[in-house]
Amino acid sequence: MPVPWFLLSLALGRNPVVLSLERVVGPQDTARCSPGLSCHLWDGDVLCLPGSLVSAPGPVLVPTRLQTELVLRCHEETDCDLCVRVVVHLAVHGYWEDPEDEEFRRAADPELEEPRNVSLQAHVVLSFQAYPTAHCVLLEVQVPAALVQPGQSVGSVAFDCFEAALGAEVQIWSYTQPRYQKELNLTQQLPALPWLNVSADGEDVRLVLDVSEEQRFGLSLYWNQVQGPVKPWWHSNLTGPQTITLNHTDLVPCLCIQVWPLEPDSVRTSICPFREDPRAHRNLWRAARLQLLPPRGWRLDAPCSLPAEATLCWQALDGGPCLPLVPPLPRENVTVNKVLEFPLLKGHPNICVQVSTWEKLQLQECLWADSLGPLKDDMLLVETRGPQDNGSLCALEPSGCTPLLSRASTRAARLGEQLLQDVQSGQCLQLWDNDLGALWACPMDKYIHQRWALVWLACLLLVAVVFLLLLVKMNHVKGWLRLLKEDIRAGAVAVRSRAALLLYSADDASFERLVGALASALCQLPLRVAVDLWSRRDLSAQGALAWFHAQRRRTLQEGGVVVLLFSPGAVALCREWLQDATSAPRAHGPHDAFAASLSCVLPDFLQGRAPGRYVGAYFDKLLPADAVPALFRSVPVFSLPSQLPDFLGTLQGSAAPRPRRLAERAEQVSRALQPALDSCFRAPGVPGRGRGMGPEAGDRT
Repeated sequence: MPVPWFLLSLALGRNPVVLSLERVVGPQDTARCSPGLSCHLWDGDVLCLPGSLVSAPGPVLVPTRLQTELVLRCHEETDCDLCVRVVVHLAVHGYWEDPEDEEFRRAADPELEEPRNVSLQAHVVLSFQAYPTAHCVLLEVQVPAALVQPGQSVGSVAFDCFEAALGAEVQIWSYTQPRYQKELNLTQQLPALPWLNVSADGEDVRLVLDVSEEQRFGLSLYWNQVQGPVKPWWHSNLTGPQTITLNHTDLVPCLCIQVWPLEPDSVRTSICPFREDPRAHRNLWRAARLQLLPPRGWRLDAPCSLPAEATLCWQALDGGPCLPLVPPLPRENVTVNKVLEFPLLKGHPNICVQVSTWEKLQLQECLWADSLGPLKDDMLLVETRGPQDNGSLCALEPSGCTPLLSRASTRAARLGEQLLQDVQSGQCLQLWDNDLGALWACPMDKYIHQRWALVWLACLLLVAVVFLLLLVKMNHVKGWLRLLKEDIRAGAVAVRSRAALLLYSADDASFERLVGALASALCQLPLRVAVDLWSRRDLSAQGALAWFHAQRRRTLQEGGVVVLLFSPGAVALCREWLQDATSAPRAHGPHDAFAASLSCVLPDFLQGRAPGRYVGAYFDKLLPADAVPALFRSVPVFSLPSQLPDFLGTLQGSAAPRPRRLAERAEQVSRALQPALDSCFRAPGVPGRGRGMGPEAGDRT
């Protein structure tokens, strides 16, 4: 496979004469020995089979060390191939008989001649591998009797030579036939073409190909997937020096570059320079998509292999973290772009798939999100079976797996006997079963209904008692009825109040006070407002991502709305997640629910699920109107406080009051916000922050 001389000169130095690489003329392989030895190269290839170790019958020749040297095999003056010369050093191994017996025999009779003073012969095999080819040769070496000294080196034999491509990794083995010891091995990385240079250009990456103007070459970018075939991404035939710019968002660890001259049988050089790039690993997880395929399949789509594990977990209706089902179910290494099956008998909406690395949870998807309906208030029971058919049942709860017949103060322990009867009577759904145990999902609705029946009965008794008291005191009936009517109205308003989850970026302390004032004012509408300012303890216990998952699920299931409060910090975070080339990553606080929520909020907007679920808002003097990314304009975005009436009407939905009453409530909220707004505008750095969002804060999506 001839390589143009200018490529070799670039690979090995601008002036090959300075490097003084030896030239081997002619296409034939040869073998040379050190003085005193004789050697012969057998014609043709031999089988690369080392065979089993055998005991040496006496002194034998064995290879002790391997050396390599780069040479040029030239067919013409400017038509040379890179070639690897291999030098094998040999030594005598073993004795004719036990050394102590030999010394005793020679001491008893010093006139005895040297025993078996003969020459040695060995067949030395050289095995050469440079993916995807392998090549073996056989060298016959003979050592004269005068050089046969047990344990001493006798010389070396050199083989010219094994051809290899620039930039290739070669592996060399040496052993004898028959084999008297473990084979020697050597791995070497040959020089690559330095005219392909990868450099950083700010956030982007530049590929610089420095070749002559008339040189034509091919360039290919591809994903080198360990699990599956190579996946081409981009290919082009080019001429002369080229500079190609890659967006940093296109980088993934398995992105490789291949370059070759457009000539027959040319050498292709490949490099994968982004394997350790942190940006590439972040982009890989952002591009990964976890899909659930009915009835019990799932697949992780990603351009590269991912060093991650997948496991099933149980998501309870009352929120909280998803509880891993390990054990009894095992963890599995993730194979990307391949459909995998749940090890379950039947599906359940509370079953979720988690994909995680050793550092943290990366992806989670639940069955209820697709086809099995909403989460159920079921209790998951774990059955463990012993070797003699003696099993035990425990209920999976946030505190651990609680034995059913225990005295713990949990719901499962209080209903332990009833749940055990449900399993025995077949009222529980069996999700998984094997010799070691089983999983059961037991409905809890009937126990909740029984409890509420008692509560309603107590309420009816209380109402009857109150009514009797009213009859006794007729002169106070009207007052009691008026109070009762007001209580009923207040209760009805509380029942009709809508849930709202407020998400914001904690830019600074004054902005947090402004958000707290807004949340407090919204609670007077009435609205049931959830904001991380009021849930610091839960955030610390669960983590920002788990807290947001629970709050978002509860809000949407109850028909509520998620409010995205945009600020300069929030817009910067959205840019980072939207992979804007002009943004810069920044550290997130431990309680920053907005940063944690983007992994779920963005897919809703990208897949068109946001309308009706989300509302946007920003404060007039803190952020220009055009700074909100266009992706979020698919839902209503309001300016505060100028558009407070429309904002409040959208939040309350069907329960919104008449326009006049709505305007009064907007005025109340505006007055409640004004001190916090004044404080926020007086805070240091606010004007600069607002100006900094000028043209750069515009829509880049």
